[in-house]
Amino acid sequence: QFVESGGGSVQTGESLKLSCGWSGFSPAGYAIAWFHHAAGKEREAVACITTTGGVIQYGDSRKGRLTISRDNAVGRVFLQMNSTKPEDTGVYYCAASKQRNTCRRGAENYSYWGQGTRVTVSS
Repeated sequence: QFVESGGGSVQTGESLKLSCGWSGFSPAGYAIAWFHHAAGKEREAVACITTTGGVIQYGDSRKGRLTISRDNAVGRVFLQMNSTKPEDTGVYYCAASKQRNTCRRGAENYSYWGQGTRVTVSS
């Protein structure tokens, strides 16, 4: 299972760095993605990273602001959130691809969901 941390409350334009760790299994051979779940909306993919650092970013409004990275040595995947906006508010989850090292957009393609970490961006 994944364990997300680093969420909190910030003002518009401020930064946050979310962290995703894991316990009970090793996702070393799997692509890992961050998802955003805003109230009243579907859970949607933010970005996905393969084991070798290949990145797919989803959502034009996030490009250049939200950056995924991976440190296999310490067993962490990160989501750097810069220039935050109120629409970034929600719960962020990380999960592993069911197709091993392949990134896919839909949440149904992922497993080992954690409890999430909440981000609130105030205007």
